Amino acid sequence: MIDLHSHTDRSDGTFTPQELVAEAVRVGLSALAITDHDTFQGYYDAVPFAADAGLELICGIELSTRYQGNSVHLLGYFLHSAPSAELQTWLAFLLENRRERNVRLIHKLQSLGVDITLAEVEARGKTLTARPHFARVLMEKGYAKDVQNAFDLYLDESAKGYVQRHEVPMEDALERILKAGGIPSLAHPVRVAKNNWEKLAGYVEDLAGYGLRAVEVYHSDHSPENVSYYKSLADRNDLAVTGGSDFHGGNKPTIALGTGQRGNLNVPDSVLLDLKQLS
Repeated sequence: MIDLHSHTDRSDGTFTPQELVAEAVRVGLSALAITDHDTFQGYYDAVPFAADAGLELICGIELSTRYQGNSVHLLGYFLHSAPSAELQTWLAFLLENRRERNVRLIHKLQSLGVDITLAEVEARGKTLTARPHFARVLMEKGYAKDVQNAFDLYLDESAKGYVQRHEVPMEDALERILKAGGIPSLAHPVRVAKNNWEKLAGYVEDLAGYGLRAVEVYHSDHSPENVSYYKSLADRNDLAVTGGSDFHGGNKPTIALGTGQRGNLNVPDSVLLDLKQLS
């Protein structure tokens, strides 16, 4: 069993890299990919712990992109070589862009009467401060009963405090991952077009033309029907398959590493073997 989609506290998870590796060993994973948002720091910090534990650790990334007016997440896997310096420089730009959004979000929340500062949130965010860190502060200060409630009231796209972050064009993100030697995979397609399968089929066909190499078929949010359809989409477009829990620790407490939501996930080792065959 493997898990190719997980997050550490270097982005919006709650487990340190060391804790995430320990959890992967505990649940019996043979390989783990760390796919933090906009940063490789969690992966780099986890390398020595994975080596000591005999766990195969995969370098990954998750990017927020814009495609045809929609927010679409893209995973990138670096199986054969380290990410390029050029990509690292670009990621630093994305992190700065994220911080600019956080400044605007603080101002928006303060305008709504919320007593919150950026320093408080960044103290929890480490390498990357994201909305789950805002949610934690809102919860601790009594503005929300839990993380989900904080999103519902203030942080979700339909909430009163939401502030849009600049998302790079999908075509640009695909080009950069490919140029850096990575394998780009469409993340959790169920969130891309919900269950409008005809619309999603058009997206996948178009993105394959731009260089998409895989589809995340297995995910904690995917039903058996979803899995079957996404697999058919991958096959139809000659794309590989990826899969993972999208583990965030305490920020998504119902999702377990390796096994997903109430045991609905089991990504076979063959998925990683097939990925390694891609040039």
